[in-house]
Amino acid sequence: MRILIVEDEKKVAGFIKKGLEEETYAVDVAHDGEEGLHLAKEGYYDLVILDLMLPKMDGLEVLSELRGGKKDVPILLLTAKDTVEDRVTGLNRGADDYLTKPFAFSELLARVRVLLRRGKAEVKTELQIADLSLNLVSHKVNRGGGEVELTGKEYSLLEYFMRNQGKVLTRTMIAEHVWDYNFDTFTNVIDVYVNHLRKKVDKGHSKKLLHTLRGVGYIMKA
Repeated sequence: MRILIVEDEKKVAGFIKKGLEEETYAVDVAHDGEEGLHLAKEGYYDLVILDLMLPKMDGLEVLSELRGGKKDVPILLLTAKDTVEDRVTGLNRGADDYLTKPFAFSELLARVRVLLRRGKAEVKTELQIADLSLNLVSHKVNRGGGEVELTGKEYSLLEYFMRNQGKVLTRTMIAEHVWDYNFDTFTNVIDVYVNHLRKKVDKGHSKKLLHTLRGVGYIMKA
Protein backbone atom coordinates (compact mmCIF):
# COMPACT_ATOMS: atom_id res chain seq x y z
CA MET A 1 0.00 0.00 0.00
CA ARG A 2 1.11 3.56 -0.73
CA ILE A 3 1.26 6.35 1.85
CA LEU A 4 1.94 10.09 1.48
CA ILE A 5 3.59 11.99 4.35
CA VAL A 6 3.22 15.79 4.31
CA GLU A 7 5.57 17.04 7.04
CA ASP A 8 7.98 19.99 6.98
CA GLU A 9 10.21 18.69 9.80
CA LYS A 10 12.62 16.55 7.80
CA LYS A 11 13.78 14.48 10.79
CA VAL A 12 10.19 13.63 11.71
CA ALA A 13 9.28 12.84 8.10
CA GLY A 14 12.39 10.67 7.72
CA PHE A 15 11.63 8.83 10.95
CA ILE A 16 8.07 8.04 9.85
CA LYS A 17 9.11 7.12 6.30
CA LYS A 18 11.82 4.72 7.50
CA GLY A 19 9.46 3.03 9.96
CA LEU A 20 6.66 2.61 7.44
CA GLU A 21 8.99 1.29 4.76
CA GLU A 22 10.24 -1.31 7.23
CA GLU A 23 6.59 -2.36 7.49
CA THR A 24 6.62 -2.83 3.66
CA TYR A 25 4.60 0.29 2.76
CA ALA A 26 5.61 2.44 -0.23
CA VAL A 27 6.09 6.00 1.05
CA ASP A 28 6.33 9.45 -0.59
CA VAL A 29 7.20 12.64 1.32
CA ALA A 30 6.33 16.30 0.74
CA HIS A 31 7.80 19.07 2.91
CA ASP A 32 5.26 21.85 2.29
CA GLY A 33 1.51 22.12 1.84
CA GLU A 34 1.52 23.02 -1.85
CA GLU A 35 3.66 20.03 -2.83
CA GLY A 36 1.63 17.78 -0.56
CA LEU A 37 -1.66 18.90 -2.11
CA HIS A 38 -0.29 18.40 -5.63
CA LEU A 39 0.92 14.87 -4.89
CA ALA A 40 -2.29 13.92 -3.07
CA LYS A 41 -4.42 15.15 -5.98
CA GLU A 42 -2.34 13.72 -8.80
CA GLY A 43 -1.17 10.44 -7.28
CA TYR A 44 -2.89 7.35 -5.94
CA TYR A 45 -2.54 6.91 -2.17
CA ASP A 46 -4.16 4.59 0.35
CA LEU A 47 -3.48 7.06 3.19
CA VAL A 48 -2.21 10.61 3.78
CA ILE A 49 -0.36 11.57 6.98
CA LEU A 50 -0.73 15.34 7.16
CA ASP A 51 0.96 17.81 9.51
CA LEU A 52 -1.07 20.93 10.34
CA MET A 53 1.71 23.52 10.57
CA LEU A 54 3.22 23.62 7.07
CA PRO A 55 4.91 26.29 4.94
CA LYS A 56 3.23 27.69 1.78
CA MET A 57 -0.16 26.15 2.70
CA ASP A 58 -1.17 24.92 6.14
CA GLY A 59 -2.55 21.45 6.79
CA LEU A 60 -6.15 22.59 7.28
CA GLU A 61 -6.12 24.27 3.86
CA VAL A 62 -4.72 21.11 2.28
CA LEU A 63 -7.38 19.06 4.06
CA SER A 64 -10.18 21.37 2.91
CA GLU A 65 -8.93 21.32 -0.70
CA LEU A 66 -8.79 17.53 -0.75
CA ARG A 67 -12.24 17.06 0.73
CA GLY A 68 -13.68 19.84 -1.42
CA GLY A 69 -12.34 18.00 -4.45
CA LYS A 70 -14.15 14.83 -3.31
CA LYS A 71 -10.86 13.09 -2.50
CA ASP A 72 -11.91 10.42 -0.01
CA VAL A 73 -8.46 9.07 0.88
CA PRO A 74 -8.10 8.47 4.66
CA ILE A 75 -6.23 11.36 6.32
CA LEU A 76 -4.36 11.20 9.63
CA LEU A 77 -3.48 14.62 11.06
CA LEU A 78 -0.25 15.25 12.97
CA THR A 79 0.20 18.35 15.08
CA ALA A 80 1.91 19.83 18.11
CA LYS A 81 -1.42 21.50 18.97
CA ASP A 82 -3.44 19.45 21.41
CA THR A 83 -6.44 21.60 22.32
CA VAL A 84 -9.93 20.22 21.90
CA GLU A 85 -10.78 23.06 19.49
CA ASP A 86 -7.88 22.14 17.18
CA ARG A 87 -8.91 18.49 17.13
CA VAL A 88 -12.56 19.32 16.47
CA THR A 89 -11.65 21.72 13.64
CA GLY A 90 -9.54 19.09 11.90
CA LEU A 91 -12.14 16.36 12.28
CA ASN A 92 -14.95 18.66 11.13
CA ARG A 93 -13.03 19.46 7.96
CA GLY A 94 -12.82 15.79 7.08
CA ALA A 95 -9.83 14.27 8.85
CA ASP A 96 -10.25 10.62 9.85
CA ASP A 97 -7.95 10.62 12.87
CA TYR A 98 -5.66 12.87 14.88
CA LEU A 99 -2.28 12.26 16.55
CA THR A 100 -0.49 14.78 18.76
CA LYS A 101 3.29 15.22 18.71
CA PRO A 102 5.40 13.79 20.18
CA PHE A 103 4.13 10.28 19.57
CA ALA A 104 5.43 6.71 19.67
CA PHE A 105 5.84 5.11 16.25
CA SER A 106 3.96 2.05 17.51
CA GLU A 107 0.86 4.21 18.10
CA LEU A 108 1.19 5.84 14.67
CA LEU A 109 1.49 2.42 13.05
CA ALA A 110 -1.58 1.14 14.90
CA ARG A 111 -3.63 4.13 13.72
CA VAL A 112 -2.35 3.70 10.15
CA ARG A 113 -3.45 0.06 10.15
CA VAL A 114 -6.90 0.94 11.49
CA LEU A 115 -7.42 3.63 8.84
CA LEU A 116 -6.28 1.33 6.05
CA ARG A 117 -8.78 -1.30 7.20
CA ARG A 118 -11.64 1.13 7.71
CA GLY A 119 -14.45 1.02 5.19
CA LYS A 120 -13.61 -2.42 3.88
CA ALA A 121 -16.46 -4.89 4.15
CA GLU A 122 -14.10 -7.73 4.88
CA VAL A 123 -10.75 -7.45 6.59
CA LYS A 124 -8.44 -10.03 5.09
CA THR A 125 -5.54 -11.35 7.11
CA GLU A 126 -4.29 -13.68 4.38
CA LEU A 127 -3.98 -13.63 0.60
CA GLN A 128 -4.11 -16.91 -1.32
CA ILE A 129 -3.53 -18.10 -4.88
CA ALA A 130 -3.22 -21.81 -5.66
CA ASP A 131 -0.91 -23.20 -2.92
CA LEU A 132 0.77 -19.83 -2.27
CA SER A 133 -0.31 -17.88 0.83
CA LEU A 134 0.75 -14.52 2.26
CA ASN A 135 -0.15 -13.59 5.85
CA LEU A 136 -0.73 -9.85 6.14
CA VAL A 137 -0.23 -9.87 9.91
CA SER A 138 2.89 -12.00 10.37
CA HIS A 139 4.29 -11.26 6.87
CA LYS A 140 4.93 -15.00 6.47
CA VAL A 141 4.80 -16.43 2.95
CA ASN A 142 4.28 -20.14 2.26
CA ARG A 143 4.05 -22.23 -0.87
CA GLY A 144 3.13 -25.89 -0.81
CA GLY A 145 3.63 -26.03 2.96
CA GLY A 146 7.16 -24.57 2.84
CA GLU A 147 8.10 -21.06 4.00
CA VAL A 148 9.37 -18.62 1.37
CA GLU A 149 12.00 -16.16 2.63
CA LEU A 150 11.58 -12.70 1.10
CA THR A 151 13.22 -9.31 1.50
CA GLY A 152 10.99 -6.37 2.44
CA LYS A 153 10.74 -5.12 -1.15
CA GLU A 154 10.08 -8.63 -2.49
CA TYR A 155 7.27 -9.00 0.06
CA SER A 156 5.73 -5.67 -1.01
CA LEU A 157 5.95 -6.71 -4.64
CA LEU A 158 4.34 -10.09 -3.97
CA GLU A 159 1.55 -8.50 -1.92
CA TYR A 160 0.78 -6.13 -4.80
CA PHE A 161 0.66 -9.02 -7.27
CA MET A 162 -1.56 -11.11 -4.99
CA ARG A 163 -3.97 -8.24 -4.37
CA ASN A 164 -4.32 -7.90 -8.14
CA GLN A 165 -4.54 -11.54 -9.23
CA GLY A 166 -5.46 -11.94 -12.88
CA LYS A 167 -4.72 -8.29 -13.70
CA VAL A 168 -1.95 -7.18 -16.02
CA LEU A 169 0.40 -4.88 -14.08
CA THR A 170 2.66 -2.58 -16.07
CA ARG A 171 6.07 -1.48 -14.83
CA THR A 172 4.67 2.01 -14.23
CA MET A 173 1.85 0.62 -12.06
CA ILE A 174 4.33 -1.47 -10.07
CA ALA A 175 6.66 1.50 -9.61
CA GLU A 176 3.83 3.72 -8.37
CA HIS A 177 2.60 1.21 -5.80
CA VAL A 178 5.77 -0.50 -4.59
CA TRP A 179 8.43 2.20 -5.01
CA ASP A 180 8.11 5.99 -4.58
CA TYR A 181 7.39 8.79 -7.05
CA ASN A 182 11.10 9.55 -7.53
CA PHE A 183 11.71 6.05 -8.92
CA ASP A 184 13.23 5.95 -12.41
CA THR A 185 10.97 3.66 -14.43
CA PHE A 186 13.58 3.44 -17.20
CA THR A 187 15.88 1.29 -15.06
CA ASN A 188 15.62 -2.51 -15.00
CA VAL A 189 15.25 -2.68 -11.21
CA ILE A 190 11.64 -3.85 -11.41
CA ASP A 191 12.53 -6.66 -13.82
CA VAL A 192 15.38 -7.73 -11.53
CA TYR A 193 13.09 -7.87 -8.48
CA VAL A 194 10.37 -9.72 -10.37
CA ASN A 195 12.92 -12.30 -11.52
CA HIS A 196 14.19 -12.76 -7.94
CA LEU A 197 10.60 -13.13 -6.73
CA ARG A 198 9.76 -15.61 -9.49
CA LYS A 199 12.71 -17.81 -8.53
CA LYS A 200 11.62 -17.87 -4.89
CA VAL A 201 7.91 -18.41 -5.58
CA ASP A 202 7.85 -20.61 -8.69
CA LYS A 203 11.14 -22.53 -8.73
CA GLY A 204 10.59 -26.22 -8.10
CA HIS A 205 6.83 -26.02 -8.67
CA SER A 206 5.15 -27.38 -11.80
CA LYS A 207 2.42 -24.72 -11.67
CA LYS A 208 3.90 -21.27 -12.41
CA LEU A 209 2.08 -18.29 -10.92
CA LEU A 210 4.08 -15.25 -12.04
CA HIS A 211 4.03 -14.64 -15.80
CA THR A 212 5.67 -12.08 -18.11
CA LEU A 213 3.73 -10.39 -20.91
CA ARG A 214 6.50 -9.12 -23.17
CA GLY A 215 6.30 -5.42 -23.87
CA VAL A 216 3.39 -5.02 -21.45
CA GLY A 217 4.21 -6.11 -17.90
CA TYR A 218 3.44 -8.98 -15.54
CA ILE A 219 0.48 -10.96 -14.31
CA MET A 220 -0.04 -13.35 -11.41
CA LYS A 221 -2.55 -16.09 -12.09
CA ALA A 222 -3.06 -19.78 -11.37
